[in-house]
Amino acid sequence: MAVQSMKGLYSGLYAQTFLVLSLISSTQAFTEDAGLLQLINALQAKYNRLSSLAADFTQVYAAPGERVRQESGHLLLKKPGRARWDYLTPEVKLYLSDGRWFYEYLPAERLATRSRVKETNDPRVPFLFLLGRSNLRRDFKRIELLNESPIRAGNRVLRLIPKRAQQLRELRLEVDPVTLQLTRLSFVDVAGARSDFLFSNIRENAPASDELFIFTPPAGVELRTGN
Repeated sequence: MAVQSMKGLYSGLYAQTFLVLSLISSTQAFTEDAGLLQLINALQAKYNRLSSLAADFTQVYAAPGERVRQESGHLLLKKPGRARWDYLTPEVKLYLSDGRWFYEYLPAERLATRSRVKETNDPRVPFLFLLGRSNLRRDFKRIELLNESPIRAGNRVLRLIPKRAQQLRELRLEVDPVTLQLTRLSFVDVAGARSDFLFSNIRENAPASDELFIFTPPAGVELRTGN
């Protein structure tokens, strides 16, 4: 009888412990989900309110079997769908979107190409979601928090999986959870190549003339249409 009583006692304790641990786990999961949803909604609201965004950037590109490349320059975004990347080192280049066309200009080669924004696979195009061209919960089938070490302590890293992958496999955002300022934007394509854009000197609602997003080929520069 004593043995049976002890077995019953242990069984009851085990059941209660399991229940408590389950409740703790469920509460933690609910808190994490609620925190993630709050962060997503706050990000969406903030960048919907911005009319323009300027920043300095460093781009680090790594692809399987290739050497790592690093470039830097200035970025300027403006609603609706306009963007300008001025690369300064190690080579001067210009990438520009007027909302309809996407241009690539290589002064050293005296060559410029253009393609429709909706059809290009250029890794810079997803930047346009930052200023209201996209809805995070509508355009990405899964958004999750990563345990990846951030560049800046206290930042959160989100991984976003697009509904229509095409060339982009995933997008990663490193963001300050208090100011909602971006520190890093990373793109991983279906081939495993990764581009990390690291931001500094960010200016929200910076002056941005419409003329900055109009591309006119300089004299002697050939303009080719890709798509």
